[in-house]
Amino acid sequence: MNETQPDPSPDPSARRRWMSILARAGAAEIAARLAPLPALPEHRRLRGPETGLVMVRGRAGGDGAPFNLGEMTVTRCAVRLDDGTVGHGYVAGRDARQAELAALVDALMQDPGRAPGLEAAVIAPLEAAQAERRAAQARKAAATRVEFFTMTQMR
Repeated sequence: MNETQPDPSPDPSARRRWMSILARAGAAEIAARLAPLPALPEHRRLRGPETGLVMVRGRAGGDGAPFNLGEMTVTRCAVRLDDGTVGHGYVAGRDARQAELAALVDALMQDPGRAPGLEAAVIAPLEAAQAERRAAQARKAAATRVEFFTMTQMR
C-alpha cells in the first residue's frame, strides 16, 4: 500500500459489530430499514447465497476440553459493488435473502462516505430493536424467578 494513502479498511471491531447485528436481524427487518434510503448501488454476487453446515464446538465449564456439540445450518453470501468493494454475510439458518442483504450492507458500510448514514438508518435501529427483544425476554424470565433464600425463611 502507498504510504500517502490512509488504510481504507474499516476498524475490525466496528465491522464485527455491524456484521453481528446484521446476522441477528431478519431479511424483512433489513429490507425495511433499507427501503427509505436513496437508490442503493448495483452489486453482483461473488458467492452464493449458499447454505451449508458448520460444526459448533463447546467447552465443558467454559474452559474445559473442547468437544463437538453438533452441526448448525448457515447461509453465506459475498457481493461486490461496482466500485470493487466486497461485502460478506453469514447468517444462521437458510435465509438466502438475509445473507445477501447482510453482505450488501457490509459492503456499503465499508465506504466512509456512506457509513454514518447507514449506521443511523440501518445498524443503530436494528441494534436497538435487538436490545429491546433481549430485555423483554429477560423481563419475562425474571417474572418466573424463584428466590430460594426467601422460601427457606418461610418455614
